[in-house]
Amino acid sequence: MTPIVWTYISYLIISVALTIWVARTLFKNGRIFLVDSFLGNEPLADSINHLLVVGFYLINFGYVTMALKSADKPVDLQGVLETLSGKIGWVLLILGGMHFFNLFIFSKMRKRALLQNALPPVPPQVFVQGVTP
Repeated sequence: MTPIVWTYISYLIISVALTIWVARTLFKNGRIFLVDSFLGNEPLADSINHLLVVGFYLINFGYVTMALKSADKPVDLQGVLETLSGKIGWVLLILGGMHFFNLFIFSKMRKRALLQNALPPVPPQVFVQGVTP
């Protein structure tokens, strides 16, 4: 096999493995955050968590397959490693970007839910003489 074929095979194996690992980690550890964001509604949080993982897989596997073709045609091990590192680097940046975007959205949702369910401020019980409110 040619170096470019080895690059493609390595890229697919590493990218798929990274995507699966990140998705499982986010699914397992993100549940408690989603339950809190949805004010303890566990069935809704679990459903959203599952849908997020499906969307995560679709977007990442779509990107990985679209980015498979390379304009650089490595002819030696150095070229293979350089091409592979560039491709894997982009996959990692996209995975990280998607993760932070999701965290941003859900933290905004959580903040809004907490504000809507917060008790109104307590009115003052006593006024201090000489201080105007």
